[in-house]
Amino acid sequence: MSAVKKPKMLGELLIEKGIISTDQLRIALVEQRKKNQPLGKIFAELGFVTDSIIRDVLGESMGQASIDLSKIVVDADVLKLVSKEIARRYLVLPISFDKTTNILMLAMADTMNVVAIDQISALLGGEIEVNPVLASESQILNSIDNFYGHNLSVESILNELENGEVNLEYHQIQGNEYSHPIVRLVDAILSDAVKKGASDIHFEPEQGFLRIRYRIDGVLRQMRNIHKLHWSALCVRLKVLATMNIAETRIPQDGRFSLSVSGRTIDFRAACQPTTHGENFVLRILDRTKGIVPLDKLDLQEDTLTTLKLIMAKPEGIILVTGPTGSGKTTTLYSMLNAVNSISVNIMTLEDPVEYPLNLIRQTSVNEAVKLDFSAGIRSMMRQDPDIILVGEIRDEETAEMALRAAMTGHQVFSTLHTNSAIGAIPRLLDIGVEPHILAGNIIGIVAQRLVRRLCPHCKEAYLPASYELALLKLTEEQCHTNPIYQSKGCDKCDQQGFKGRLALIEILRFDMDIDEMIIRRASLKEILEYALKNGFTPLNQDALRRVKQGITSLNEISRVVDLTSLVP
Repeated sequence: MSAVKKPKMLGELLIEKGIISTDQLRIALVEQRKKNQPLGKIFAELGFVTDSIIRDVLGESMGQASIDLSKIVVDADVLKLVSKEIARRYLVLPISFDKTTNILMLAMADTMNVVAIDQISALLGGEIEVNPVLASESQILNSIDNFYGHNLSVESILNELENGEVNLEYHQIQGNEYSHPIVRLVDAILSDAVKKGASDIHFEPEQGFLRIRYRIDGVLRQMRNIHKLHWSALCVRLKVLATMNIAETRIPQDGRFSLSVSGRTIDFRAACQPTTHGENFVLRILDRTKGIVPLDKLDLQEDTLTTLKLIMAKPEGIILVTGPTGSGKTTTLYSMLNAVNSISVNIMTLEDPVEYPLNLIRQTSVNEAVKLDFSAGIRSMMRQDPDIILVGEIRDEETAEMALRAAMTGHQVFSTLHTNSAIGAIPRLLDIGVEPHILAGNIIGIVAQRLVRRLCPHCKEAYLPASYELALLKLTEEQCHTNPIYQSKGCDKCDQQGFKGRLALIEILRFDMDIDEMIIRRASLKEILEYALKNGFTPLNQDALRRVKQGITSLNEISRVVDLTSLVP
């Protein structure tokens, strides 16, 4: 029988990795005998290693996930599941709770403490599964004091600030930063925005107050107004997070940071802009779990998905995705890249900036400071032996020519272009100076898309459309009785908005030899459109009306983003 392998002690692991010396271990062991404290705590007190290094080394040796609590935003509702006394007794901190799977993520100093896990599971009624992750003891104790000591709701923090309990002129964050109400207010706003599914947070200073708005499902919604007295402190905290210069208030600044909210890593892209009433601050929320969606989960119509897969199957050429800002172009492109991503291909991207990290894919951000623009970046990438290239955006003739040259030399190229329709991309490319004979034969297809809000399934109500609506839908009143048309209403489930979630409206112009020939002889857009319609092309407005007839969205909603005037008889 083979001998059971004895687990290595913390000191041995740290020496093996070259983090501490044998002399340092000897000193720590002497201190441990004197103080009778855990060795990890002794190492940290002596300044030999940091808590985070100990946590990572222990996690790696045990095959356990570890977590850095300094970058965690804890949900106030999750803290209610485990009392402060229990958290202190077992050295644990509840981080997030997934209601769909009934799993509680629990940071623990000792993930092998089965008694603690069983005890907490029993206190939760035995129906919630506990998922332990390793965290350092000192971070857990600090977090318990920080989070349990204060109410984490936006309302209560504002009350604390307005009651004058804190000197608002003292804006410098020092000591235990989580105890400062301004820091907790920023964390609470970020957590609230992520929970509500916002894509952007706007901090907008006015004459006497600060307006906070969230962009939810593509529409800005005012969440609250707070006194302008608090804005300077809030702005400093946001700049500290985004590693901006807190002393500079006269020029625009950009930055980014990451936090763990509700158990998942969220990236925030920050932009600060001076205005007449102070600095305007906008945060773009980048949720990796929502930003990278499998192609089959994009909820496309079956014929649209088939056409998309067909154009992606062509090994060389360029595929363009067009649409205004916020129309989901990046999500679609990442989904397409994920579909072709494998160990056998080299995929390289050039973005402004990189939004979501993708496995196996080499991603680069354009950097004007070092003269790495799109055209220079493509030229450099061509020497990296790529199979597939993603160019964030075609903005000028040089970038367009470099992207098309890459397509001509046997690469598959994905890129975006700002136009209103798929067919509108052709004159746009000609307008920036690309020759027709270069366009022809190198473009595989052009995708145009918009995002519209979905009707809330809990409160949407059927109604009888007006005569002009019936004409648009090409339906009769009798047909509407059989297959109802719906409009928004509003309920508690959708926060009285009548809509919940979004879906993509997509049109795909698939290029063939006839379209190439029309481009070479500079045929009119009308001629190209008529040919495309005869060959199965479905325009955006038709795709939108199809979704209305399916009861997924409303006529009012699609008219907000799609031009329906061309369909009026």
